[in-house]
Amino acid sequence: QVRLMESGGGLAQAGDSLRLSCTASTRTFNMWVMGWFRQKDPGKERELVAAITYEGHTYYADSVKGRFTISRDNIKSAVSLQMITLQPDDTAVYYCAAKFRGNEKFSSFGQGTQVTVSS
Repeated sequence: QVRLMESGGGLAQAGDSLRLSCTASTRTFNMWVMGWFRQKDPGKERELVAAITYEGHTYYADSVKGRFTISRDNIKSAVSLQMITLQPDDTAVYYCAAKFRGNEKFSSFGQGTQVTVSS
């Protein structure tokens, strides 16, 4: 397990940009695949929005391709999610997440940060 602390988020209007940041408390950051999940409704499952390996290989959900960019700073043990052209449908609680290399599932999650996009 790794402890994750998010920052950023807040209120935005459609078309705006926001940046989410997350720092990981681990001495083995290179061993973790980092990702961002979001949960639009407490009753719904969290969905993986983007992920990035230590080497910089990325994954994006179709709904955010071309609008969201995930990046990581391996020196600072940090990961960010740059979001542009936000839409009301992006409104959700966003969670930073970590998955140990070779594992199938993400096992560590931050406390979450709310992103609300108005039309």
